[in-house]
Amino acid sequence: MVTTGEEPWFADIANYLASKYILKDLTHQQKKKLFSEIKYYFWDEPYLFQSCTDGIIRRCVFGNESRKILEHCHSGPTGGHHGAHCTTKKIFDIGFYWPITFKDATQYVKECDACQRAGNSSSRNEIPQHCIQVYEVFDVRGIDFMGPFPMLKGNKYILVAVEYVSKWAEAQALPTNDARVVVRFLKKLFSRFGVPKALISDQGTHFANDQLEKLLRKYGVTHKFSTSYHPQTSGLVYGKQCHLPVEIEHKAFWALKICNFDIAELKNNRLMQMNALEELRNEAYTSSLIYKEKTKSWHDKRIKGNKDFHEGKKVLLFNSRLKLFPGKLKSRWDGPFLVKKVFPHGAIELLSRDDTPFKVNGHRVKKYEKGIPRNEDIEEGLLLEGMVET
Repeated sequence: MVTTGEEPWFADIANYLASKYILKDLTHQQKKKLFSEIKYYFWDEPYLFQSCTDGIIRRCVFGNESRKILEHCHSGPTGGHHGAHCTTKKIFDIGFYWPITFKDATQYVKECDACQRAGNSSSRNEIPQHCIQVYEVFDVRGIDFMGPFPMLKGNKYILVAVEYVSKWAEAQALPTNDARVVVRFLKKLFSRFGVPKALISDQGTHFANDQLEKLLRKYGVTHKFSTSYHPQTSGLVYGKQCHLPVEIEHKAFWALKICNFDIAELKNNRLMQMNALEELRNEAYTSSLIYKEKTKSWHDKRIKGNKDFHEGKKVLLFNSRLKLFPGKLKSRWDGPFLVKKVFPHGAIELLSRDDTPFKVNGHRVKKYEKGIPRNEDIEEGLLLEGMVET
């Protein structure tokens, strides 16, 4: 048998069928395996054929030839860029076989540039969750603007701050959403409830500025930013139950039914509650940690693909702003871009084509698998080979 410098996977079978030759260094188990498989093969100079389990005789191929067949069946003129299963079926239908056809087809489809750029971004493209576990009351606060709303008494925005443990919300209607009003709001908040250890906000200019950073630095507050393009991870008022001071001051229905306004009895009840507070807090902390771990496990199982990005790797970016575009088949995945830096909570810094860094959210990014460049002479070579065989 003539080889092309690459040892085929069926070398031992072909050598035995063609010349009854067996390598001397084969072990007893290897010889036993060879003779158990050899009954399904037959040699017809210069090719080896296998009688497969479905009763069809297919030619055994290897190396670069199998790669060309894969490219023809997946991305050739009649390929259609189908999935690994359909591509493998095409290979079997045209009469070729090698032992890891399914594995090679899966890897080839994964590396196909056109297939990587197809489709939209969904919840399965999200990054793994990062739980924010807070132990003490007033340790961490989230802050965000709501609006703009229709103007009422000169106000268009609502600035909301939520405490992460008790879910207590403080809100104020404001005419603007600049840094000046944020600083005034926080000074009032700190004077009423004390200084928190951390403040979480999005990356808007009203929060990411020198005035606010100077105030937080003065009081020793750590300023953390939520994930880029995903401000809902701030964990603010949406879906949270809270009670406002006005409900207690003006005696809402729930306050009249639940709260005891007898000062002496209220004092005794409060002292008892303070003694049990530490025990309740420890139980709540443990239960919350278990719940968040289960939520993270359920969420991460639904994620499509590996979202573990590394510096220096290439990725594709989903262009969510591309709403109206010419052509139904135009891809929304742009790139590839080079990963410059990976942040711990989902944000990724990429390099644009002019080497300008910019930050994106990990939900909008997926790995770019670089495959072997397409050979334009594949179709012609396969057609010529088919004409010679017939």
